[in-house]
Amino acid sequence: MNPLAQQLNDTIQRENPRIAEMLSGIGRQIYFPKDGILSQSAEAKTKANVYNATIGIATENGTPMHLQVIQDKLSAFNPKDIYEYAPPAGKPELRTVWRDKMLKENPSVVGKAISLPIVTNALTHGLSIVADLFADTDDAVVLPEKNWENYELTFGIRRGAVMVEYPLYNEQNRFNAAGLRDAILSQKDKGKAIVLLNFPNNPTGYTPNAEDGRAIVAAIKDAAEAGVNVVAVTDDAYFGLFFEDSLKESLFGHLCGLHERILPIKVDGATKEEYVWGFRVGFITYGGQSAGTLAALEQKTLGIVRATISSGPHPSQTFVLDALKSPEFEAQKAEKFAIMKGRANRVKELLDSGKYGNEWSYYPFNSGYFMCLKLETVDAEAVRQRLLSQYGVGTIALGQTDLRVAFSCMEESQLEDLFDRIHSAVLDVKAGNTAVTK
Repeated sequence: MNPLAQQLNDTIQRENPRIAEMLSGIGRQIYFPKDGILSQSAEAKTKANVYNATIGIATENGTPMHLQVIQDKLSAFNPKDIYEYAPPAGKPELRTVWRDKMLKENPSVVGKAISLPIVTNALTHGLSIVADLFADTDDAVVLPEKNWENYELTFGIRRGAVMVEYPLYNEQNRFNAAGLRDAILSQKDKGKAIVLLNFPNNPTGYTPNAEDGRAIVAAIKDAAEAGVNVVAVTDDAYFGLFFEDSLKESLFGHLCGLHERILPIKVDGATKEEYVWGFRVGFITYGGQSAGTLAALEQKTLGIVRATISSGPHPSQTFVLDALKSPEFEAQKAEKFAIMKGRANRVKELLDSGKYGNEWSYYPFNSGYFMCLKLETVDAEAVRQRLLSQYGVGTIALGQTDLRVAFSCMEESQLEDLFDRIHSAVLDVKAGNTAVTK
C-alpha cells in the first residue's frame, strides 16, 4: 500500500476506527499524490515568480490561450476563470460560498464539524465517489423501493453492492421509518450498511415531515447502537423545493455527531437547486468527525477525483459562483420556487377534484419535480405506450402500477390537459383499445 494511503488510514483508525471499518478496498488504498503533477504545479503557482513551466496549459500574453470565437460569447468573464484547470477540489471561493449557503439554509448544521464541500461533476459523480470509497461486493445499500434507478448502476453494477429495499410509505401514507430501521438492522451480522436518504424523493416528490424526520434519525441511531456502521448519505438533489408539510432542511445536520458509527455524507449541487442542469456542478461534504478524519476523507476523495475526472469543469463553477454572489440571486430563485409550487398545487387540485373517477390514486407528494400515479385497473407500461402513440405525451412507467409525471417541465396552464390525456389513455387501455392510429 502506498505510504500516503497508509498515513490517511492510520489517521482515521486512530481518530475513529468505525469509519476505518466502513472504507471499501479502494477506499483504503486511495490517496491524493502530494508529490504529483498537481501538487507541484500548485506550489509553483505561489512561488515561481519568474517562469512557471509546470502545468499543461498554453498561455499567451500572460493569460490562458483561447479562441476569440469562444471568448466573444463569454466576454463577461476573465479568461483565467474559464480556461485554466479548476483545482481538483473545485474553486476555493465556490467551496466557501456553498458552505455558507448550506449553513444558512440548514440551521442544524451550524456548530457541527463538517468538511469544506468538495466540488463534484454534479450529483451522480458525488454518489459514485461514495460508492468507490465505501461500497464493496455484497455490502448493503438501504433505500426505499421507490427510488432512482441510477443507484443500482452506481452502487450495484459498478461496485457489487446489494440493494436492500423497504416500502417508502407506511399504512398511514407517511414515511416508513420502522421499515428503514428494520432494513438497517437486517445487516447487523455484516456490521455495515450504506443508507440513501433522497428527499425530495425521486420518483414520488415526497419529503417526510419534521416528526418523521426525527424518526429517521432515531432509526439510524438505533442501528448504530446495535453495532451497525452506517454510511448515511443524504442525496439532496432537489433540496429547497419543499412546498408544504415537510422538512425544510437536510437531515445531514441532525446526523452529524450523532454516533461514532454514523458517517453523514451530504451530496448536493446547483444542478436542480439553481436550475443549471447542464452545468454539472455538485458537492460532497462529510460531517460529524474530528478534523483529522475529515481531512483524511477529503484527501481520499481528491484521490478518487484525480483518478476519474482529474477536476471538474471550470467555466460552470465560475458561472455558479457569480450567480450565488449576485444581489439578485435570492429574488430570482424565490420567483422560480413560486412557479414550481404553483404547478405542484395545481396538480393536487386536479387530482383531488374527482374529475378522474377511481382510475387511479396518487402517492403523497409535497416537494421536488415529480409525482406518481398509482393506476388501479391497468398496466402502467401499456398506458405509457398509449400516451406516446395516441396522445403525444411522455411519462415514465415504474413497475406494473406506477406512472411518474414530471410537473416541473409543464406550464401550470397545461396540467389539466396533461391529466385529461392520461385519463383518456387509461380508459383506452381499460377498454382494450391499444391500437396505434395515424
